[in-house]
Amino acid sequence: MASTTPQSGQDPWSNEQKEKFQGKGVSEYYDPCQEAANKSIKCLHRNGGDKSMCGDYFQ
Repeated sequence: MASTTPQSGQDPWSNEQKEKFQGKGVSEYYDPCQEAANKSIKCLHRNGGDKSMCGDYFQ
């Protein structure tokens, strides 16, 4: 699995994430890390809780 860490000079936010953040209400909370957190949990469930199989998500 390729690392999802942005290279120097690259924007780490996707267009979809930017739109969600910019379109939210002033009092609404937006967690830009929630997508990665959801993917890490899914990986753990797929691999029976073996964190070593999901290393890219925990770097």
